[in-house]
Amino acid sequence: MIKVNININDEGRVESFDMSGHAMFEEHGKDIVCAGASAVVFGSVNAIINMTEADPSIDMDEASGFFSFIVDEAEDEKMQTLLEGMIISLKTIEEEHGEHIKLVYK
Repeated sequence: MIKVNININDEGRVESFDMSGHAMFEEHGKDIVCAGASAVVFGSVNAIINMTEADPSIDMDEASGFFSFIVDEAEDEKMQTLLEGMIISLKTIEEEHGEHIKLVYK
């Protein structure tokens, strides 16, 4: 199962998230849940890097399916909008394939 931990501060802003695990929906190379979640996360992070002044700390390990995103300053409105869009997209995947992906808010 893919687990996405989303850390939200007291002001309701996303400060970090991490994604780990494998969906196990289908064999490697045919797993639409994994592909969808990865596309949403990587697309959102690429948009943040290219469209904002944010300088996130990113860590990843392809073998384990681990990806981590942390920002020092969560004040950038455009970044927050992009992160909210990412979360909505991941929720949509979770609604269809909840046995393979789980979002957890902290």
